[in-house]
Amino acid sequence: MLIQEEKWMQFAISMAKIGEKKGEVPIGAILVYKNKIISQSWNSCISNNDASAHAEILVIKNGGKFLKNYRLLNTSLYVTHEPCLMCSSAIFHARIKKIVYGSYSFNKESLTNFLFFFKKKIKHHIKEIISGVLLYECSMLLKNFFKNIRKNKKHFKLLKLQ
Repeated sequence: MLIQEEKWMQFAISMAKIGEKKGEVPIGAILVYKNKIISQSWNSCISNNDASAHAEILVIKNGGKFLKNYRLLNTSLYVTHEPCLMCSSAIFHARIKKIVYGSYSFNKESLTNFLFFFKKKIKHHIKEIISGVLLYECSMLLKNFFKNIRKNKKHFKLLKLQ
């Protein structure tokens, strides 16, 4: 079972790497339906000048177009990083059945906290959440990205001083 999850997560990682090459925060996502990828994307906030252009949101939009339905019943979402509050809400409303993510968010506005809050309030449609799939690979994408940004900022500051 976990081997299957790792296989799909590799596709999400490849999406994150494409986004990184385009100067975006390297988070990738895919949507699987009947054992086929029906939608895939990476964060595109910077290139789209759109704060809502997270990989998960873009995958949900395209998945709805593919299925011709805003309810993405019986689909599985694979994302390299734990979804934020905005994406968690979209996942919830799209009725995605299964969410698999790689690295964890330490932000209080994340999928885990979102579902914990709603668990007692209303019945949600998410049947399964698997976290930490290819954790190291997913974590290193973000860690290296932000490390390079900090390094480049220091480099540019030094150039300005000369």
